[in-house]
Amino acid sequence: MVVKELLAKAVERGSSDIHLKVDSSPFFRIHSKLTESGFEVLDAHAMQSAIEDIIPARLVKQFEEEHEADFSIEEEGIGRFRVNMFYAQGAPSVVMRHVKNDIPDFADLRLPPSMSEFSDYHRGIIILSGTTGSGKSSTLAAIIGEMNRTSSRRIISLEDPVEYRFTDDQSFISQREVGLDTPSYESALKHVLRQDPDVIMIGEMRDQLTIRTALLAAETGHLVLSTLHASGSSIAIPRMLDVFPAEEQDQIRMGLAGTPLAIICQRLVPCITGGVVPAIEIMKSTPTVKKMLEKNEVDSLYSAIETGEPEGMITFNQSLYNLIKSGLITEADGLAYATNAESLIMNLKGIFLNDSTRILGG
Repeated sequence: MVVKELLAKAVERGSSDIHLKVDSSPFFRIHSKLTESGFEVLDAHAMQSAIEDIIPARLVKQFEEEHEADFSIEEEGIGRFRVNMFYAQGAPSVVMRHVKNDIPDFADLRLPPSMSEFSDYHRGIIILSGTTGSGKSSTLAAIIGEMNRTSSRRIISLEDPVEYRFTDDQSFISQREVGLDTPSYESALKHVLRQDPDVIMIGEMRDQLTIRTALLAAETGHLVLSTLHASGSSIAIPRMLDVFPAEEQDQIRMGLAGTPLAIICQRLVPCITGGVVPAIEIMKSTPTVKKMLEKNEVDSLYSAIETGEPEGMITFNQSLYNLIKSGLITEADGLAYATNAESLIMNLKGIFLNDSTRILGG
């Protein structure tokens, strides 16, 4: 198997991800569904040849020792790909994600126009959350792209690896790749505030260091954007707090309460007209949310989102309801992706309840 041919076929078929493992033919993910590529089964020799074709020399030793490696590659005339290599049951595996060359805008991603408000934030923290493959990186790129088109800011990104490549428009952008431009997130974060940023993009909220740096930057008047693996906006705060020992969680929680905050969670749902459309859940640091954080009522954050539509918040169920009524997704798919399918069924019948089961309207 020639890797270039595989990547060309993947892009031609509209694949977002390519999966390789020993003793299996490659698989493509197309519109969120895994599909056989039609290429031959990879034996150990073919897999090793594929790895040698794409892995950067600087990562060969690391992969041999740690059995993990992240990097990006670019095939001329085909595109750029984010690559993760790992071992499973003693054999190497590879996942490659196609990264579009063009920076997407909100319309490209079928995001609601209201999402553009996040590009107007000038301080605080904006977090894109969701499961792997839910479109977090693309939405983050759309927000930064809108900033770049409409405002003059100093934007610094720390990524592992760099995905979308930005060209300066109104803003001045530096993109730093871990392992290539800096040895580690820790090293980059240590110096980032000395580089005169207005906006800092951290690839992922992954540990105490990234969360502390985000809070410090927000407290000193900067805007931080990042991603987080969480299945819902209200779950993101507890997920962040759990990173810290119990004796430090109150301090971090109060820091979040005092910071302008927006958490956007996505789920990609099959669209009736083809492709996928994002269902969006949004939580903002409204007075109600801030009060809940201050009082350590994080378990009640979902109810604040549920009743916060006038303040620009929305739950997955509300988003899915809108998508169904707009004719973009089927009722069956909406129910499959709902946080609470029974509640969505009631909504579709004209019955709307809050978390205390009080009828709000119909």
